[in-house]
Order: sequence, then structure tokens, then C-alpha cells
Amino acid sequence: MGRIFEKRKHKMFARFDKMAKGFSRIGKDIAIAVKQGGPNPDNNPRLRMAIQNAKGLNMPKDRVDAAIKRASSKEEKDFEEIIYEGYAPHGVPVVVECATDNPTRTVANIRLRFSKHGGNMGNSGSVAFMFERKGIFKFDPSKLNLDEMELDLIDAGAEDIQREEEEIIVYTKFTEFGHMAKFLESKGLEPKSSELQYIPNATKELSEAEQDEVMECVSALEEDDDVQNVYHNLA
Repeated sequence: MGRIFEKRKHKMFARFDKMAKGFSRIGKDIAIAVKQGGPNPDNNPRLRMAIQNAKGLNMPKDRVDAAIKRASSKEEKDFEEIIYEGYAPHGVPVVVECATDNPTRTVANIRLRFSKHGGNMGNSGSVAFMFERKGIFKFDPSKLNLDEMELDLIDAGAEDIQREEEEIIVYTKFTEFGHMAKFLESKGLEPKSSELQYIPNATKELSEAEQDEVMECVSALEEDDDVQNVYHNLA
């Protein structure tokens, strides 16, 4: 079928892999939320957020329901949320968010992935100070009239609002995340996703070849089953 088909096939499988990783991440988010606050989303804000994010990823409802049911079982594993820090090649700081049922396995795997791809794992606090944890809410532009809501969003805690072609992104301070989530619920506004992320205080410029080396390390970390998110300051 030729090279064009092979390229398309590669892109298709890459998209499927990304979708599967996204579903796995949401599944763990649901499990943690249920263990912490119970299976009823009406009484569990974190679970409501996880379900919302599942919708944003087009995760089938039956898979979401199955994840909630599984998490409600006493036999379901408890996941521990852990942050690891380190450096990718060329001194690029990296923060790795994990959810694991076996921290001993996870720390060994993360350390190995850093070292195999030209980076090194650091101690707790070694790079986190270079990032600020912020709330990020993403909206479909067709579902949020920014001209009408901008001032209300600022009053609710929006620190920055970015209008892009395919989405509107609202940033809040870490301390304002819950307040913004409650405000959006009160207005019946449903974001595509809402989560806390580590945003770099400054970014680092590298050559294209150096960027490729950094992203190879980042991708290797992202591929680990226990990794939820990887953050870096590469421009």
C-alpha cells in the first residue's frame, strides 16, 4: 500500500495510543476521587471534575460507569499520588505526576527512564520551585460567550484568559481553583477539561536538535503506566 499508508497508519496508532493513555489517566483520577469522596458525583466535586474530563476526551459513558463501580469495590487497589522531579537533557527541569499502587516500582522506573534518555532524577523540591501550580479550565468557544462572561470569570478568580481558535483557556491561581469550579457549576458552564497543572515561571530556548533530545526523554516518561502528567519548561 506504499509509504503514504504507512505514515497514516503510524499517525493513527499514535492517536489511539494517546487516547488509551488518556482513558487510563482518567480511570485513575476516577479511582482516586471515589476512594476519597465516594461514588456519588453530586457529593464529590473531584469525581464530578474527573467525569467532566472524561467527556472532554470522549471516553464512553459505560467505561466511566465501570471505572466508578470498580473503584467502589473493596478489592480495587488504592492509588497514591506522588510527584517526582528531575532534569531532562540540557538541564531542562521536569516535574512528573504519578498515580501508583506500588511506589517502589514507580520510582525505579522513573529513575531508569530519566537516565536512559540523558536526564537525571532529582530530590524533592529540586525543580518544583521553577513552576507554579495553576488551575486550567478549557472551553469550547461555542459553549462560552467570553464577551458576556469575561468580567464574571475575573471576579470568580481568573488570573488570565486566552482566546484561541479551537478553545478558550482560563487560568486561576491554585487557591482559586475550587472557587472557579463552583462558579462555573452555578452558571451551568461545563468546560472540556479542568485540572491543576505545573506552569513554568520561565521557559528555556534550545536548538531543534536539543529540543528533540528533551522531548524523547519526556515521551519516555509519559509512556510509563504510572505517570499521569509530565511538565517541563521547554519553550
